[in-house]
Amino acid sequence: MTTQNATIRVGVGGWTFEPWRDTFYPAGWPIARELEYASRQLSTIEVNGTYYSLQSAATFAKWRQQTPDDFVFTLKATRYATNRRVLAEAGDSIERFVRSGIAELGAKLGPIVWQFAPTKRFDAADFGAFLQMLPPAVDGVPLRHAVEVRHESFKSAQYLELARRHRVATVFTDSADYPSFADLTGDFVYVRTMRADKSLKDGVTPQALAQLAACTRAWRDGGEPDALPRVEASATPGAPRDVFLYFISADKEKAPAAALALLKRLREA
Repeated sequence: MTTQNATIRVGVGGWTFEPWRDTFYPAGWPIARELEYASRQLSTIEVNGTYYSLQSAATFAKWRQQTPDDFVFTLKATRYATNRRVLAEAGDSIERFVRSGIAELGAKLGPIVWQFAPTKRFDAADFGAFLQMLPPAVDGVPLRHAVEVRHESFKSAQYLELARRHRVATVFTDSADYPSFADLTGDFVYVRTMRADKSLKDGVTPQALAQLAACTRAWRDGGEPDALPRVEASATPGAPRDVFLYFISADKEKAPAAALALLKRLREA
C-alpha cells in the first residue's frame, strides 16, 4: 500500500489479548512469540503499555529484533506528561520518555501519540508551550508526533493553527464517545477507529471497509476524503502522506479481523 514514498499502515493496539488466542493467533501458538506472528500479519501496532510505564532500551531492542524490516511501532507517550494541570511543566516527563530507549527501534519507530484526558480543555498558551517541548529527534532518530485531544474545545481554528505551526498531527478519533474531527495538521495521518462489532465476521461491514479503504487512499495520495467531520473546509490537494490506521477499543476481540480485512481490500485495490 505504498505510492510515491507514502505508505498506508493498518494495525491494532498491542498484541497480547487473551480473546485473540485461537482466533487471530493459531491454536497453541506460544504467547512468547505473539509479537512475531502479529507483526507478520499486520503492518503496524500501537503500543499502549508505554502510556502507563516506561519500557527499557533492551525491551525496545527486542521488539525491533522480533519484527520484519518493514514493520512499524507507534508508541503512546507517558501519561505523566499529558495528565497534568499545567502542560508547560511537562518538560521533565517528556524528556524521560523520549530518553527511555525508544531510539532502539530505529527505522521501526513510527509516530508518538500524546493522548489527553477528556477533561483537558484547550488553552492556547499552555498547549503551545507543550508542543514547543516535543523534540524533533532523539539519538539521531527522527521523531513524529501526534496528539489525541478529547475535549470539544479543541474543535477550533485557533487549535488547528497552533498544531500546524508546530507540525504536529491531530489524531482522527472515529468514535461516538469523543470529539471526532478529521482536519489535518501534520504531514501524516493518524486514525484510531473505535467501531468494531463482534457480531460481524470481519468486525466491520463491507460498506465501512470500502469507506475506510477509500479514505486511506485519498489521504495517502495527498487529498482529503469527503463526508468526514471537520472544523474547517478541506484543503486543496497536497503532497502524499503516510497513513496510520488502528482498530482500537469497541469490541476489541474483532480488531485483528477488521485490520486484516482492510489490508486485504487495500491489496486488491
